Amino acid sequence: MVSLSVLLRGGLVLYGRDYKLTRADVLIEGDKIVEVKRNINKPADEVLDVSKSLVIPSFINAHTHSPMVILRGLAEDVPLMEWLQEYIWPVERKLRRKDVYWGSKLALIEMAHSGTSTFVDMYFHMEEIAKATEEVGLRAYLGYGMVDLDDEEKRKIEMRETEKLYEFIKKLDSSKVNFILAPHAPYTCSFDCLRWVSEKSREWNSLVTIHLAETQDEIKIIREKYGKSPVDVLEDVGLLNEKLIAAHGIWLSDEDIRKISSAGATIAHCPASNMKLGSGVFPMKKALENNVNVALGTDGAASNNTLDILREMRLASLLQKVIHRDPSIVKSEDIFRMATLNGAKALGLKAGVIAEGYLADIAVIDLRKAHLLPVNSPLASIIFSARGGDVDTLIVGGEIVMLDSELLTVDEEKVIDKFLEVSVA
Repeated sequence: MVSLSVLLRGGLVLYGRDYKLTRADVLIEGDKIVEVKRNINKPADEVLDVSKSLVIPSFINAHTHSPMVILRGLAEDVPLMEWLQEYIWPVERKLRRKDVYWGSKLALIEMAHSGTSTFVDMYFHMEEIAKATEEVGLRAYLGYGMVDLDDEEKRKIEMRETEKLYEFIKKLDSSKVNFILAPHAPYTCSFDCLRWVSEKSREWNSLVTIHLAETQDEIKIIREKYGKSPVDVLEDVGLLNEKLIAAHGIWLSDEDIRKISSAGATIAHCPASNMKLGSGVFPMKKALENNVNVALGTDGAASNNTLDILREMRLASLLQKVIHRDPSIVKSEDIFRMATLNGAKALGLKAGVIAEGYLADIAVIDLRKAHLLPVNSPLASIIFSARGGDVDTLIVGGEIVMLDSELLTVDEEKVIDKFLEVSVA
């Protein structure tokens, strides 16, 4: 639902960067929040009563592969390399454009229900994901997952596919669909491929997303090939900078972390996927001590197996507490920022905060649920008690995408029916 102005009336609002809980109205004009205060006396095209709800910034999923909902449950209880080589890659080679379209559309619906407004996606047939994104109404950063495996002919193909996607998104000129360069990983992309990505990042002023230090096997492969860490390789090709969003970062050394911090790069932490594949635990304590910008991602549904960022926040917090045997090791404020403000920082968006001048990316959580009451600590309620179905309303760039838990942009039942038809074909 596109409106010129929206007024959220009487909600409990997490206001500002310090998440001050206040009873207030929120006025949206166009794609921006223009006023947050009690009793706003101005007309609006849409007035929503949120007096029994919590109004928060919507979430940013900093790393996913949306069409992989098709592969949910396909490969269970195996480590990453076996998971990829024996199960995932063989099936992906058979996926058609319509599989990617309907898979991503179902994924976007799932993300919307858990309050996600923006996501970073690496896959193939990205034009289909762009189409689904515009139809559902979320905001996407889409990158073609480049893999050349040191094959020159394959590298040329990957470069052409990336250039095609860049031109497609440029021509699309959408406020919701953005381009991002997406080399898969230092162990699947040659030095020449990574150097080309670095050159294009500067030429196109493009962000870059990549898998980094996800497994010990990756560290071993890169050290045998280059005699240095994956972070050093990215530094050598010119990719280690503020435009980089590196997923996972589990096996980073102390020196790697210092370099990432100095460069202003972002780590997209994906705790559920890392735990499920037995890959390891991200060194969050050291990253935060070094002021690394840490965002949050779900990874794909094939390795998670959901796209619920609320669950991801809970896991991110609990995992660090138990690993360090210290309940104070990470604060709820830190975790919430990872899912909101830090992701926005990585993408160069003025979002992730309910305050005047910020993008109107807002999630409304229905508090009239037994498992959410009482709300003694709103951040604790969100991180440890809430789940995807508790998000009642989602606003993306001023557009009401979901209201009363019902998507207004697409027919969810029809999408599910079509997905089931395609996924068993």
